[in-house]
Amino acid sequence: MAGGLEPHLEALRRELHGPAVLSVLVALIAIAITFLIWRFVQGRRSSRKAVLLLGLCDAGKTLLFARLLSGRYRDTQTSITDSSAVYRVSQDKSTNVTLIDLPGHESLRLQFLERFKAAARAIVFVVDSVAFQREVKDVAEFLYQVLVDSTVLRNAPALLIACNKQDVTMAKSAKLIQQQLEKELNTLRVTRSAAPSSLDGSSTGGPAQLGKKGKDFDFSQLPMKVEFVECSARGSKGEEGEADLEGLEKWLVKVA
Repeated sequence: MAGGLEPHLEALRRELHGPAVLSVLVALIAIAITFLIWRFVQGRRSSRKAVLLLGLCDAGKTLLFARLLSGRYRDTQTSITDSSAVYRVSQDKSTNVTLIDLPGHESLRLQFLERFKAAARAIVFVVDSVAFQREVKDVAEFLYQVLVDSTVLRNAPALLIACNKQDVTMAKSAKLIQQQLEKELNTLRVTRSAAPSSLDGSSTGGPAQLGKKGKDFDFSQLPMKVEFVECSARGSKGEEGEADLEGLEKWLVKVA
């Protein structure tokens, strides 16, 4: 009996050591490694639950923050510290993010960005669409500092440029704001001759490379997805009316 089975067992052993089995084993190992990497990336992403509200002073960040949380208008003043709250993006109470409104004052904004950047799942960069024409260089400068930060580049949080105050007649459109920001950011990266410092004060070892070398800058060249929306935290009827935040709210649902 045993002697009759021996040829079959020997054939099975040869099959198990053959190239076909080896190929299957290699494929299974590759799948396992891919799965582990995916789990690691997803784990890091799920640990980042903050949506940072950035922008210059008077861009409307704090009113936008209040409107998202309560829907109501409130008088605001220039922030000197951060404010945070849980924002539920849908009726499902398990789906939420932490909104963090950061000061926009020049002497404070990088300090607070440094504190919260590692936790950022997404960033809302709020622009005053009415004052944009005279503030474009300052807006681009701050946005540039955000985009070349090593932590932001590594984590690549989703980025929304929220073109606020669209209820005002003189407000610039999102399309025009995008075009002018791309032009200013391109100028900044060309004119920066010295090695920039990161937010923690350490040198990055060379000129910042924003976008693709040899090509004019545009937002599609960044490692994160960038979108633009037009919105109004104040609303067309002022204090008595509702805010126009539909585009922003839909975006928050996507990134949550």
